[in-house]
Amino acid sequence: MPDAGFTHIALPVTDLDATIAFYFRYAQMKVVHRRTQQQIPEREIAWLSDLTRPFVLVLAESPDVEHPLGPFAHLGVACASRDEVDRLCELARLEGRLRDAPSGGEGPAGYYGNLTDPDGHTLELSYGQEVGLTIEQAEAPKSK
Repeated sequence: MPDAGFTHIALPVTDLDATIAFYFRYAQMKVVHRRTQQQIPEREIAWLSDLTRPFVLVLAESPDVEHPLGPFAHLGVACASRDEVDRLCELARLEGRLRDAPSGGEGPAGYYGNLTDPDGHTLELSYGQEVGLTIEQAEAPKSK
């Protein structure tokens, strides 16, 4: 059966291996596909997934990144706990990758912090946003 719905986001990156390492470390994503680009064989493309749904982050090597995601535009990854958000944000701080320290808590945004990947794209780490619950509630039949 062919894919249907939202399947990927693609980002240009200047150092594919460094970016793969970043998303493995901070978003637990791994390479599920890697190949040379058809139009530019000296550059590669990698698909990364956290293996939780049929969705990939496509990273395409490029000589430069003119418009990185940020500061508000971002990729969002849910963590298992506030402690995990704190741990990863502290690691990012030590590596010079922390954009915004964790904050928030209640409400739809939950508790979150923002990191910067090797090309300046923003990755949000969060806990408590309840996206799945919100979707379930939107899908539930409305009683009259």
